[in-house]
Amino acid sequence: MNIRIVSDSSANLLDGTSPEFASVPLKISTGERDFIDNAQLDLEDMLAHLRQYRGKSGTSCPSVAEWLDRFDGADWIFAITITSKLSGSYQSACIAAQTYQEQNPDAKVFVIDSLSTGPEMVLLIEKLQELIGQGLDFDQICTAIGEYQAHTHLIFSLQSVDNLSKNGRIPVPIAKAVSLLGLRIVGSALDGKLHPMHKCRGEKRAIAQLWQSAEEMGFHGGKVRISHTQNPEGAQAFAALVRERYPDCDITITCNRGLCCFYAEQGGLIIGFSTEN
Repeated sequence: MNIRIVSDSSANLLDGTSPEFASVPLKISTGERDFIDNAQLDLEDMLAHLRQYRGKSGTSCPSVAEWLDRFDGADWIFAITITSKLSGSYQSACIAAQTYQEQNPDAKVFVIDSLSTGPEMVLLIEKLQELIGQGLDFDQICTAIGEYQAHTHLIFSLQSVDNLSKNGRIPVPIAKAVSLLGLRIVGSALDGKLHPMHKCRGEKRAIAQLWQSAEEMGFHGGKVRISHTQNPEGAQAFAALVRERYPDCDITITCNRGLCCFYAEQGGLIIGFSTEN
């Protein structure tokens, strides 16, 4: 039995991270250059280009063929995508799943709309690995991951929302206020969309607000997965707040890759956490 977890690259995990995992890259494009979100992407180069580029930029989802390529040879497949409210990745994965099952009648494919991105997707992937390791059957895994997803959440702190504004994800007046007043936006993923909740002056206040938001959403010591865009100090500061209250909390800190760097931008923090211990 060949079991595989396949995610698009918004999870910040590289293809081949583990034997049963594969990543499908999204793309970031400007009027001058294209960047593929895979292991060969030079993040410093991409961020430098985006900082100086003043034209329109955007992202594109993996094709059906790219999903099928990662599915190839697997008997059970669990595919997970960035929220369908922000990308066509989920739709492409669903078409690929139907095609793959038509070509391989004995195979089973379950596509999960994360309704999120980045570190919350990591939590779901880790849970899938745990469930597979328990030897559950396909339907049991599908049910269990759905139940677990109800206990995962995503919050973020951004010092720039220019790219989100250019792509219609954040209102233009908010983006202008953030830039002019030196604010940080603290928000959450709710129903698959990004919701700005607070405007904070300075990172210290933003991190304190992140912690307050996590507690208000029911966090009491579950897993925490933090990703950042060239802001390890901010990530460590949030982790310190968590450990002050929950010393044994399971926390990991990683760097954002292409897609999350594009939307979180310089200094951005994205935090996924579970309210299930």
